[in-house]
Amino acid sequence: MAALREIRDRIDSVRNTMKITNAMYMISSTKLNTARKKLKSTEPYFYTLQSMFERILRHLPTGFAHPYLDRRTEIPEGERSRAFVCITADKGLAGAYNANVLKLAESHMGNGKRDHLYVVGEVGRQYFLHRNVDMDGEFHYTAQKPTLSRARHISMEMLALFREKKVDEVYVVYTRMKNQAEFVPELIQLLPLVQLDSALMNVGNLPVNTIQETFSLEPTPTKLLDNIVPEFVNGYIYSALVESYCAEHFARMQAMDAANRNGNQLIRDLTIEYNRSRQARITQEITEVAAGARARREQMERAGKMRKDLEP
Repeated sequence: MAALREIRDRIDSVRNTMKITNAMYMISSTKLNTARKKLKSTEPYFYTLQSMFERILRHLPTGFAHPYLDRRTEIPEGERSRAFVCITADKGLAGAYNANVLKLAESHMGNGKRDHLYVVGEVGRQYFLHRNVDMDGEFHYTAQKPTLSRARHISMEMLALFREKKVDEVYVVYTRMKNQAEFVPELIQLLPLVQLDSALMNVGNLPVNTIQETFSLEPTPTKLLDNIVPEFVNGYIYSALVESYCAEHFARMQAMDAANRNGNQLIRDLTIEYNRSRQARITQEITEVAAGARARREQMERAGKMRKDLEP
């Protein structure tokens, strides 16, 4: 009976675990729908801002210089100081979501002597702490609540670091929703901005008036960039936070769905094993009862024969 009880306990344990995975699946499903609505309402503004920003960069005067366009070519490639904003989740149980973005961040950070790491999410913070990687900043409560104010806090800090020349490049590492059913980790350079040259653009992929349009920058290109660049960087970081939030819950839904399928399969296998063990136990008991009955019958037959032999 000990083996049967052990199998029954394992089945009960799997069923209790599946209650948790089912609940986590439903919670992530609800949060994913909310995040997708937020992302859908944000994308028109962000893409319009990005398109307008690219147009402004194409029409800047030749030789125009600005702190946010400073590529600092005088600093050798291997000696540049870089800042990485790594966006992870606050919780695990999301498949390869956290592992993919952390692996991508580590692969670009190199030896880390001139790199500055800023982490969003408790999983990333614990990951780098256990590997003794120094972190220059942590943005708590941002992974689960991506808002414009939290994104602005991050973007202002990154802009200040670049403007004060404490870092030469700023990157954001996040997870992008490639489509409704796929997500990929991605690294994007936010600063310095790359001034586009309209002569090098592929005119065949753009409307003609996009290249040849008359563009007036008021009051001055410098003041215009001073105002629009912070909004552009803030919008990009906010979009990265929301997309990462969507990808996290989509990944968790996939992981919990796989866990539920595996749990159902495990319950089926354990049930078959339980039934086989129970049937084997019943068969053994029947065999023992039948053997006992046969032995009793044979004993009675021998006793009867002995009585007949003793009769005069």
